[in-house]
Amino acid sequence: MTSKDIAAEIRAYVVAEYLAGEDASDLTGDYALIDSGVIDSLGLIRLISHLTETYQVSFDDIEFGPENFRSLDAIVDLVRTNSAAAAA
Repeated sequence: MTSKDIAAEIRAYVVAEYLAGEDASDLTGDYALIDSGVIDSLGLIRLISHLTETYQVSFDDIEFGPENFRSLDAIVDLVRTNSAAAAA
């Protein structure tokens, strides 16, 4: 799975879960998801659950903080670095 594929899937998830019915044209790879309020603390938990199920990312072993979820690009980097499914 390429970074582009991962980015497209995660963007589609964010749009469907957090921006349903809203204009998502500004949602670029570097858009500030947390700072803009697109993803809040509960949304972050849901996103982590999605990433765990979709990409087999184990967050038990990852030291993570808001910087890993600040943008789609950061999330893709996190998944690519820590996922067995993304490497396959």
